[in-house]
Amino acid sequence: MKGLELSEKFYNEFGAPMIHSGFSGIEPMIAVGLCGSGSECFGFDDGISADHDFEPGFCIFIPDGDIIDRRTVFLLEKAYNSLPKEFMGYKRSNMAPVGGKRTGVISIGDFFEAKTGSRSGILSTREWLSVPEYSLAEAVNGRIFCDNLGMVTEIRNHLSKMPENVRLKKLAGNLLLMGQSGQYNYSRCLAHGENAAAQLALFEFVKSAMNCVFLLNRVYIPYYKWSFRAMRELSLLSEISASLEYLISSGNGEKEAKTKAETVEKICSDIIAEVKNQGLSDFSGDSAEGHAYAVNNKISDPEIRNLHILYAV
Repeated sequence: MKGLELSEKFYNEFGAPMIHSGFSGIEPMIAVGLCGSGSECFGFDDGISADHDFEPGFCIFIPDGDIIDRRTVFLLEKAYNSLPKEFMGYKRSNMAPVGGKRTGVISIGDFFEAKTGSRSGILSTREWLSVPEYSLAEAVNGRIFCDNLGMVTEIRNHLSKMPENVRLKKLAGNLLLMGQSGQYNYSRCLAHGENAAAQLALFEFVKSAMNCVFLLNRVYIPYYKWSFRAMRELSLLSEISASLEYLISSGNGEKEAKTKAETVEKICSDIIAEVKNQGLSDFSGDSAEGHAYAVNNKISDPEIRNLHILYAV
């Protein structure tokens, strides 16, 4: 069973009745769901995922400040911890999961500050440019089962929409790195006899190409170990995931190196075609670097446009 499904069933059977019967006075101020760290919050969990940090549980989000008094919060935490220790064959752990608290009573501000640095989810331009996308992904993933106050949903909706100028800055930087690592440095490293460096160049190319694909889809790229899994579900350019995987899981013999160089060019061509399809570049060549500067020139805010092109990567 998927973690999100397990969580929602556990909430519906035990959590919702507990809140309604014991905490009806604060029920209008509570949001409940499962989001944040963990493969289950993305829906990427499988049989292997259940070997750690996988259990019936959910988040009870409460507003910041003294809207709910401390004693009530304490009693709510106690009631949550007293819910059944086993559900549908899965046991709840008494130990905190790796990375800290993921379920139970959590203040709205604490959750979003941990993910974005902002308790309200309101970010300055510089913060949008610097907060890691995997962290933004964890702020908006998963599922909210109920949100009586509406605050959690409002913050998540706000954070799910990266400002366009920020998207363009990130896209420009990653296009530049694509061109430098894949179209230029890979072959040069091989010519120098630096096979390991050539493979590192491909790693950099794949990372930058994947970032471009997610940006073109307007979807946050998750933590690296789930990036390929997430990419296969995207609506745009998901088909190049197999080619990207090939580049970093194969050798660099003479014949293979030629094929890989051609693969790099094909990936660049596909990504550039989508960049142009979205009206983000007027450059006519096949150089990813050329398109990077063209995308950067599309940024309407001069302060962001004039930052170093690699500022956001």
